[in-house]
Amino acid sequence: MFNRRKFIKASALSAGLLAIDKSSIAEVLPKKDSKAANFPIVISTWDFGIAANADAWKVLSTGGRALDAVEQGVWVPEADEHNQSVGYGGLPDRDGHVTLDACIMDELGNCGAVLALEHIKHPISVARKVMEKTPHVMLAGDGALQFALEQGFKKENLLTPASEKAWKEWLKTAKYAPVMNIENKLYQKAAPQKLPGNQYNHDTIGMLAIDAKGNISGACTTSGMAYKLHGRIGDSPIIGAGLYVDNEVGGATSTGVGEEVVRNVGSFLVVELMRQGYTPEAACKEAVMRIIKKKPETAKNIQVGFLAINKKGEYGAYAIQQGFSYAVCNAEKQDLLIKGKSYY
Repeated sequence: MFNRRKFIKASALSAGLLAIDKSSIAEVLPKKDSKAANFPIVISTWDFGIAANADAWKVLSTGGRALDAVEQGVWVPEADEHNQSVGYGGLPDRDGHVTLDACIMDELGNCGAVLALEHIKHPISVARKVMEKTPHVMLAGDGALQFALEQGFKKENLLTPASEKAWKEWLKTAKYAPVMNIENKLYQKAAPQKLPGNQYNHDTIGMLAIDAKGNISGACTTSGMAYKLHGRIGDSPIIGAGLYVDNEVGGATSTGVGEEVVRNVGSFLVVELMRQGYTPEAACKEAVMRIIKKKPETAKNIQVGFLAINKKGEYGAYAIQQGFSYAVCNAEKQDLLIKGKSYY
């Protein structure tokens, strides 16, 4: 028999449960505010990332693809002869060869890299050609140069007079002792007594961008450690070490002593930690702590830093030592330089 009183109670209970469900769903779903959708945006390592970001922003601000933005952005330090840690003007290996490493990765998981490439000013563009024109991911040495020339790149002498002078000065002692954070101009001003003449450390520009469609790409390019053994490769051109992008999660890049980043597959680790729910900064910190825990004595004397961005456009960084900085560019700010947090 139909009981009107029970029906009314059941209906009221159902309505209440429905209201609770809607409230719970609202808490779970991401809120579509400006902070949760902070893109287009581009971030990159070190203070020279400011100028690089500015060129990348020219692409992003007009609705361009993140892949084009990161390539165009890192062209800036690659072509800057006064930047002795990336591209043209980079300090050579111990035999006087300027060898360049670079990699690039898009939102589809496509990637390309060149290792120990000589005579080509923009290795990042050769890496993109490897990605788009070959079935391979990496080309190295003479093979990379041969491919670059076949693709129409110009062969040039990358050893500038300033870098050659510094190398010849170094040959007097041939002591291999990289200086941490030399890329940071603020560090140079604060601690000039720590800079032994023209002996500079080498480092990297790593860049990550999210375009207006929410797609992520990254690029990483360097001339490697100054006065390294001929043929030495660090983390910068290694997908998963110096750079990694997963369009569902975010992207990460690294800077510093590449050997330790390679040993820990650092950038891949950071992205996977973000997949597990870590914030970008927390993921970078955990990757740094892995290095410190494995080699505490080594970590006291080296620098490694990670920079990351997640799918929302939230970013963060962490390094072993103080002095690491990174640049941020979005619709609100085009020249923001942030001091990264560190363990020591």
